[in-house]
Amino acid sequence: MNRIRDTLAGLMRPTRGDWVFALRTTLAGLVALFVAYALRLEHPHWAMMTVFIVAQPVAGMVLAKSFYRLIGTLAGALAALIMVPLFGGHAWLFLAVLSLWIGICTWFASLLRNPEAYGAALAGYTAIIIGLPGFAEPHLLHDLALARCGEIVIGILCAGISSRLMLPQLASEAMGTRLAGCISDLATYARGAFSGADISTLRPVHRKLVTDIQALSEMRAYARLEMPGRASRAHSVRRAIGHLLSAISAARMLRQHSLPDNEALQPIRDALKSLVDDLAAPGALDDTSNFIARLDEITAMAAMARSTDGDDPVATASRLALVREFVHALKGALRGLDMLRHEPDRQKSLRRQPALVIHRDHDAARRNAIRAMVATALVAAFWLETQWSSAAGIVVIVAVVASLFAARPFPVKVAWGFFKGTLLALPFAFVVGQVLLPAFPGFFWFALFVVPILVPAALAMANPRLTGVATAFAINFLAFLSPHQLMSYDPAEFLAGSGSILIGILLAIGVFLTVLPANPRRTAEGIVRVMREDLARLCLHERIAKRSAFESLAYDRISQLMPLLQGSGKEGEALIAGSVAAVTAGLSVLRLRISMLGSGLTAADKEEAGDFLRQVARGLLVKPAGSSWAGTVAEARQTAGRIAASGNAEALQAAASMRVIAAAIEDHPAFFSRRA
Repeated sequence: MNRIRDTLAGLMRPTRGDWVFALRTTLAGLVALFVAYALRLEHPHWAMMTVFIVAQPVAGMVLAKSFYRLIGTLAGALAALIMVPLFGGHAWLFLAVLSLWIGICTWFASLLRNPEAYGAALAGYTAIIIGLPGFAEPHLLHDLALARCGEIVIGILCAGISSRLMLPQLASEAMGTRLAGCISDLATYARGAFSGADISTLRPVHRKLVTDIQALSEMRAYARLEMPGRASRAHSVRRAIGHLLSAISAARMLRQHSLPDNEALQPIRDALKSLVDDLAAPGALDDTSNFIARLDEITAMAAMARSTDGDDPVATASRLALVREFVHALKGALRGLDMLRHEPDRQKSLRRQPALVIHRDHDAARRNAIRAMVATALVAAFWLETQWSSAAGIVVIVAVVASLFAARPFPVKVAWGFFKGTLLALPFAFVVGQVLLPAFPGFFWFALFVVPILVPAALAMANPRLTGVATAFAINFLAFLSPHQLMSYDPAEFLAGSGSILIGILLAIGVFLTVLPANPRRTAEGIVRVMREDLARLCLHERIAKRSAFESLAYDRISQLMPLLQGSGKEGEALIAGSVAAVTAGLSVLRLRISMLGSGLTAADKEEAGDFLRQVARGLLVKPAGSSWAGTVAEARQTAGRIAASGNAEALQAAASMRVIAAAIEDHPAFFSRRA
């Protein structure tokens, strides 16, 4: 009940940006429909639907989605133009090839990321949208393809132009605001961590941070097409996201392994507390230069700090290493914010950006492809056997839902939201299309009737909690309405067409539930497994990986892990925290490997450090869940103490790295143990 009340309250208090988005989208849709009317296109509602399909609050997101919608539409139209002449004379072969095409496009969509994934899925079901009518009437195939592409282009142009000219919200500005909010929340989290706050009180801040970082990660993917200079900025945001995660991990470990009586750490702790207090203040991030200078001072303090009598030198060094990691990560996030706000240095922008390594789940892609292919083939076979005209619409919607939502972490939940929005649109479309418009024809009356419906729908689209249902409502309201210049009263055809769409969505949901059903938990455990394998390779591989390459891969895996585990309770939060801690552990492994190459360690020390890394790798690969890491942790502490006894700085640094690795494993044993 409280959730419903909060949702209604959010809708009743839309922001200025929400109103701009809603009015801009509705106006662009009407313009697209008017242009389609003027050109006498056969299905003008597709132009208006396209506006609502690609509508996003941020201009860069509109352009990116529009670009890949155009590419996907052209690819699907070309596929239909090839398949119908080649296989149209053999109905069953044609449907088999069409289903195979859907499977291939879904496979690519599952391996790619938004907005590229959207384009790949669209290429699949566009071939069906054009190919099925073209199969029934081959002489109209080229006209259908040209009309569909023309309708899509009109909608894309209207949406893109309006998003840039009518009070635009640029991606760089939106990402800057979001990143600044994440940094402020990080400062709040660190302030609690450095003050010794209870973990339970920090958990809500941690949860909000993870959610906002995930939203920032998704927004970054759409910024590249806004203007040429945004590509490097999107890259800097990706790095800033990684720095935020590293800072969270370091702050959490400093909280869990604090040394309140350590005199060497006290000045640094006080300086960090003062900095994060100031950073969390409203408006503090208007100028980051002061904070970056203070972070440099803290780095210098940490480099000069030495253990005093009675302190454990290895414990002090390990905490200093975590302090340096936190400072380095926070500084990287602040510089990422500066990169978004200011034009990049021309010389720096000319340098080639390092490659970004991403994780691709080929098993999930194969599962999604098979599911979409089987669903399309079964419904198409039913259509061919029964010759039921409305079944063609069912084939189309099954292909759309099965391919478009296949790669989502929770496809059934997303498809069910799509169904609810579609069902809600049905009575509105019936009243407007079957009662009002036949009596009051003309574009003026159409606009008068639909604006009071579409503006609230667009306002709901701007609400993240209602985006899915509201978008489904808007596009299916227009699909049911199917506006033409002369509307007629035909409830039988209306109910047959709308019923086929609803049946198709339910069939697609049934396919999600029965044909190789997705298991987000199992997918998450697969990502955790490969993250453990990454750490094992860092420990064992002869060539030492670059820090940037490891961070890039780790952050990409974490970005895929977060949506799978959000809302899964304490166990899911523990896996997310463990994955972030694994980044700190991996960086410590790299530092230890580099120390082993130097001259500060004796041959015996290097052998002991190598044995420790091999033991960690074995545990990561073979230690089953529930097994204790206590022996490894205890041995790491003893070995670190022996290595640090030599007294030189390089040996102390190696010992500190071992301590940090052991602490990460000790704090998150469930993450670092293999699932059965």
